[in-house]
Amino acid sequence: MDFRIISLPPFTAATSGPDPDMDFSPEGTLGKFNAYFSAITPSPRDSFMPRDFLFFNQEKQGLEWWYALEEGLPDGGFDRVAFDGGIYLTYVYWDHDEDTNQKLYNEALEYIQSSGVFELDQRPGHYAMGHIITPPEAIQALGNGMMEAFVPIKLKPTQP
Repeated sequence: MDFRIISLPPFTAATSGPDPDMDFSPEGTLGKFNAYFSAITPSPRDSFMPRDFLFFNQEKQGLEWWYALEEGLPDGGFDRVAFDGGIYLTYVYWDHDEDTNQKLYNEALEYIQSSGVFELDQRPGHYAMGHIITPPEAIQALGNGMMEAFVPIKLKPTQP
């Protein structure tokens, strides 16, 4: 597998907060958060980067969703969090194909370990995340979308 190494800038995000029930129904925490940010149309200037990221919050043991806010964008009454940015290894797979996701994640870990250059950078608020990269109209036509996974990494310290 070929992986991409990218940088995400720091940003402020609205957060669903961790949901241990992982409830995407319209009444659930994640469903309400999805409805909030799905109604937002980013300005053309801000539509080039992914804006929403879904991850498992290890400390609070729940699925959490963030939406990167543009300056002046309302948070919909959701809490805000600051993300410090970082370097990420990315790969793509069909959404809901957890077998392929796990296989690619394991390959990513092997790549990171054998690179001699990178190491994992998982810490509170800095976990592996996912983002659907397929436009909604293509998802409707295809019946599924592609998920891009983001694995946090950092450069290994250099030896003197």
